[in-house]
Amino acid sequence: MDPERPPLQTILVVDDQEANLMLVEAILAPQGYTIIAASNGEQALDLVAAQPPDLILLDIMMPGMNGFDVCARLKKDERTRLIPIVLATSLNDSRDRICGIEVGADDFLSRPFHPAELSARVRSLLKLKQFTDELENAEDVLFTLALSVEAKDEYTDGHCERLSLYSVALGRGLGLPREQLKALHRGGYLHDVGKIAVPESILNKKTGLTDEERRIMREHPIIGERICMPLKSLKSVLPIIRHHHERWDGSGYPDGLTGQEIPLSARIIQTVDIYDALMTARPYKPSLETCEVFSIMRQASEMGSCDPRLIEQFISLLQSGEVLMGLEKVRHRRL
Repeated sequence: MDPERPPLQTILVVDDQEANLMLVEAILAPQGYTIIAASNGEQALDLVAAQPPDLILLDIMMPGMNGFDVCARLKKDERTRLIPIVLATSLNDSRDRICGIEVGADDFLSRPFHPAELSARVRSLLKLKQFTDELENAEDVLFTLALSVEAKDEYTDGHCERLSLYSVALGRGLGLPREQLKALHRGGYLHDVGKIAVPESILNKKTGLTDEERRIMREHPIIGERICMPLKSLKSVLPIIRHHHERWDGSGYPDGLTGQEIPLSARIIQTVDIYDALMTARPYKPSLETCEVFSIMRQASEMGSCDPRLIEQFISLLQSGEVLMGLEKVRHRRL
C-alpha cells in the first residue's frame, strides 16, 4: 500500500431494493469509495458491529426493522453514535423528517435524488467525520501520555484505571448525570497528565522534596490543564485536572479553593485518590487493612483536607461491595 495514499472511506448502503443499491454504488464507487451493502436493518447492524463504516446511507421504508429503528439503535451506542447517517426516502412528509431528527439522523435525501447532490452530501459528511476522528485521535494521544506518566512509577500500576472506576461508582452513588460520569471516567486517567513536565528525579524521589522541587511538583495541575484545554471535548475534565489537589480547608493548590468552591468532580477524584493511595503499597509503606484505611480517611476529613460527605458516601459504597466487584470485573477482562 502506498503510505502517502489515504485509505479508502467505506460507505454502508442499506436498502431492500436491489436497484437502489446498484444505483448508489454506480454513483459513488467510481469516486473512490468502498461500498458495502445490506438489504435489511438486522444485516446492517451486524455489518456495523463487525466493521464500522465511515458513513451510512439508510433507507427508511424497509420490512422488519425500518430505517428509523436502525438509526436510533446506532445513535444510542457510544461505539457507533458518531457515524454519519443519511436517511434516504421517497416520502416528503415533514413528520418523517422530524422523526429522523429525533432518532439522530445527520442528513436526508429524497428520492429520486440527483447524483451530484448525493456526492456533495457524502463528501461533506465524510469531511466532518474525518475532523471528528482527528479529535478522537488527539484524545487517545493524551490518554497515552497520562498512562506514560503512571508507567514511570512501578508502584502506581493501574492507579488511573482504579481512580476512573472508583470515581464513576461514587458519581453514580451521588446520582450524577451521564455527562458528569463520563468526565469522571476521563478525569481518572487525565488528572495527573501534567506530571509529564515533572522530572523523574522528583516524581520518584524517596526522601522529602526541597522547596524548589515542591514548587515544580505543584505546577502539574496547571500544566495538565494547559495540555488538555485545546480540546473542547475535554472541557468538563479541566476542573478535575486543575483542582484535584485543592483541600477542603483551603490549604491545597494551585488556587487555594475552600469547601464548595472546589468543583464536585475534583472533590470526587480527590476522595477516591486518598483511598487508592492508602490501599496501595509504596516504598515507604505497606498496603493497609481496609478498616485502618477507613479510619485514616475519616481523620483526613476531620482535619479539613477533604469533603466529609464524600468520604462517608464512598466508604458506604465500598462496604456494600459494589465498587470492588466492579474492579474485579475489569481485572478479569484484562486477563
